[in-house]
Amino acid sequence: MKTGMRKGSRKGSQRWLLLLYALPTRRSSERVNFWRKLKKFGALQIKSSAYVLPDEPAQHERFQWLSKQIRDGGGEATLIRLTEIEGMPSEKIVSAFNDLREKEYRKLSRELAAFVRKNKPNVGAKHSVSLDRFQSQFRELQEIDYFKCPAAQNVRTLLQQAAQLPVVSMQDTRPLKPKDFFRREWITRPRPQIDRVGSAWLIRKFVDHEARFKFVDSPKNHPLAIPYDMYDVEFSHHGDDCTFETLVRRFRIEDRAVKVLAEMIHDADLEDEKFQRVECVGLDRILKGLNKQGLSNDVVLAKGFECFDALYEALQR
Repeated sequence: MKTGMRKGSRKGSQRWLLLLYALPTRRSSERVNFWRKLKKFGALQIKSSAYVLPDEPAQHERFQWLSKQIRDGGGEATLIRLTEIEGMPSEKIVSAFNDLREKEYRKLSRELAAFVRKNKPNVGAKHSVSLDRFQSQFRELQEIDYFKCPAAQNVRTLLQQAAQLPVVSMQDTRPLKPKDFFRREWITRPRPQIDRVGSAWLIRKFVDHEARFKFVDSPKNHPLAIPYDMYDVEFSHHGDDCTFETLVRRFRIEDRAVKVLAEMIHDADLEDEKFQRVECVGLDRILKGLNKQGLSNDVVLAKGFECFDALYEALQR
């Protein structure tokens, strides 16, 4: 089917993936989780239980996995490849995709504009943390901006303005001394996975052997604790680094096995294949499975520590 695409969309015959599904009504949590995945993939809803994505290998694989999860959970799912949806020519579908992205870009633009206005006269490390977050959000939007929505340019301009603010990069801060963090309580989000478990293991092994860990939704009510892998805190994701990498850098941990572990955790957590390390992908899935079993955060952490101890020993040899 020949289609006259609007500016910025793909030319020629556009093929689509249509996912039709029905979920068991009793599983509301799975329904919410499924909706979040569809939103993360940038899927376009055309009916109450029908979503569309461009027919590309990555999107086909995503819909296949979702279909399998739906069926495994007792639901029904049908995945269809097509070139035309009755009443919705390709131009209209492309326009609908761009309308979705435009709303998301505009929201990000408003937040960025407020950030620039607020921080023009200020200097501080937290500015760098926030800028990293905005850049990460923009990258995530670009990954699902299948037809190059023009609204992306405004975000790009604001990011350039924000990057010119006088901020202190987290990478330029002084190295930290473990003795200054002795017998402290560290807090992070519940249901720890690869980066949070690995970071806790690193803290216990190389920073403070008596470190205590607590799991909370927000650091606001714990002013004396040290937050990590949480929003807008010192020990978290910065730039391309995961939290484990941030801790290694800030505490100047030079252990060669730890540096290899950092690469493994990075690839498992961020899924960007930066280091081409797959060794921790299985461990990440095990930790996710332990959380799904309903085990307590402390038990998941303890089991994760055992895995990291064994992996560390193997890497040293």
